[in-house]
Amino acid sequence: MSTRAAYANLFAVIVAAVAWPALMLQYWLMLWSGPALEVTVRFLSFFTILSNLLVALVAGSAATGGNWAFLRVWRGPRIRGLAALSITVTCLVYATVLQSQFHPQGPALLADRSLHYAVPVLYLTWWLALLPHGALAWSDALRWMAFPGLFAAWTFARGAVVHEYPYPFMDVNQLGYGQVLLNTGIVGALFLILGLIFVAIDRKL
Repeated sequence: MSTRAAYANLFAVIVAAVAWPALMLQYWLMLWSGPALEVTVRFLSFFTILSNLLVALVAGSAATGGNWAFLRVWRGPRIRGLAALSITVTCLVYATVLQSQFHPQGPALLADRSLHYAVPVLYLTWWLALLPHGALAWSDALRWMAFPGLFAAWTFARGAVVHEYPYPFMDVNQLGYGQVLLNTGIVGALFLILGLIFVAIDRKL
């Protein structure tokens, strides 16, 4: 194993060691708010959670070093690129739009800062500096759009039933479908533009 690969594996352990406990802490904090099944569905209905879960699976699969087929899936360059893109969008949208609307305290503050800042910085450092590059294609930026697209579809479908939305800018009850679709489109455009930038970075590196 090369020195670079050894550092990459070590850093994967660090990323996983931050992401998984942060996810578990956030889940534990939410468990006090209602029945376990209902809370679990709500927990998995946040893009923050899904993007961090993706990062945790990617880093965890690298950290284990096993050759199980399930682990190899998460080591593919497209999945790693999607994780980098998703966690970047999570960080940017939270920092620019959402942070001022939430004021967590204590353990909730630790989970909040870990999921929105620590994990994104650690994962992007790992992806940019230590992982191999050059396998992505421009079409991957379009393929990656399926992830936020499915999230938006689930959010609107679930919201129509339970009248609950994960983020204020997606709250149809307060803003109406016109404004929410515009907001969602803006985030989708950000996802696509950043996806193209990430592919360009990968090809350059």
